[in-house]
Amino acid sequence: MKPNETTPTNETDFVIGRHPVVSALKSDQEANKLFLQTGINENEPVIATAIKLANKKRLVISKVPKQKLDQMTHHQNHQGIVLGVAAFKYAEIDDLFDNAAAKNETPFLIILDNIEDPHNLGSIIRTADAAGVHGIIIPKHRAVGLTATVAKTSAGAIERVPVARVTNLTNTIKELKDRGVWIFGTDMKGTDYRRWNASGASALIIGNEGKGISPLVKKQVDEMLTIPMVGDIQSLNASVAASVLIYQGYNTRHPLS
Repeated sequence: MKPNETTPTNETDFVIGRHPVVSALKSDQEANKLFLQTGINENEPVIATAIKLANKKRLVISKVPKQKLDQMTHHQNHQGIVLGVAAFKYAEIDDLFDNAAAKNETPFLIILDNIEDPHNLGSIIRTADAAGVHGIIIPKHRAVGLTATVAKTSAGAIERVPVARVTNLTNTIKELKDRGVWIFGTDMKGTDYRRWNASGASALIIGNEGKGISPLVKKQVDEMLTIPMVGDIQSLNASVAASVLIYQGYNTRHPLS
């Protein structure tokens, strides 16, 4: 089957939902085409903003039936608006350090070890943006990449948090250590996360939703952190655990005066 105007190719992806679309249109993300659901209220403020930005970029605006948008987005909640964009671009490790340097801050990085759920990745990116994380590192294999679902879940944060995709996490962690970054992991047994001080150059590893941090990666960790739990369930969703830990890092980097 040949790709048509609403079928993604290796070079095309979709940003889904009102606020993510506006965020993408405001960014340097290369956009191809704006799709609006037939009959949508074009005077609704967010929709009107999207149309204005699309016109400014001289994009084609196509009005299509809801069923077509459902098909394009695999029945996700598109809110009547979809933006066709170039495939999401990944950053380099140097870009993450440059991001920290531009803010005159020590690097605060997140490493995701084989996170497979796009909703978890999107949520982690959203939290990372809110807490001032300078970048996220993910592996190329056996893990979710930057997809339309990730972009939608991130609520536009995917445009502001650089994500580097690497072939070998272990080698990358060694490189980070050579550049003065302390590596912290998460485990059932470790230092209470409330004692964690991330004021120096720090990278936090969040493990796979079911298996945790892989053995080879775990060997590279300088210190393990644990989140105390008093209930019957002794584990947290990866994005929830990441949020708790990221904000502990934020607290130590931006203490109350």
